[in-house]
Amino acid sequence: MSRGFVREEDQEEPPFIPPRAALPPGTINYVTPQGYDKLIKEKSALEEEISNLTLVEGKERRHAMAILNGKINLLNDRISSARILKPQDQSQNEVRFGALVSFKFLSGEQKGSIIGFQIVGVDESNIKENKIAFVAPLAKALTGKKLNEKTEVFMAGKVQELEIVSINY
Repeated sequence: MSRGFVREEDQEEPPFIPPRAALPPGTINYVTPQGYDKLIKEKSALEEEISNLTLVEGKERRHAMAILNGKINLLNDRISSARILKPQDQSQNEVRFGALVSFKFLSGEQKGSIIGFQIVGVDESNIKENKIAFVAPLAKALTGKKLNEKTEVFMAGKVQELEIVSINY
């Protein structure tokens, strides 16, 4: 049947399913044990939302189901590709995945200030919780560095010099 003969109210927009955090192609999906647990809890919450849709009917229900199923499919891809790295199994004397690392700015407007982050998986990164993804430029600049070692990273529109002041797991 031609689309010209379909009632306009019967035409549904395809649902928009927000993408997950970007993981560069070919990159292993590293997660901390806490990050993996968070993914599993997120999946349970989505499944709970689906079970609560029994009260909703018609087009609204189909749309909500499509969005939730799409989110679960994306989440299942991340869960199945996750490779758990325990921070305590990492080299303790250098910055690695899972590290809580503090560094001091040696240049720029923030010179002398000390900031700390934990290097985590892409799905668990959250700047408000001071967690950055291992694929972020800052994390890449810090990874492999030892205590008191210096590095440079392009931040805030310019190259910043940093010094590692603490590494904890």
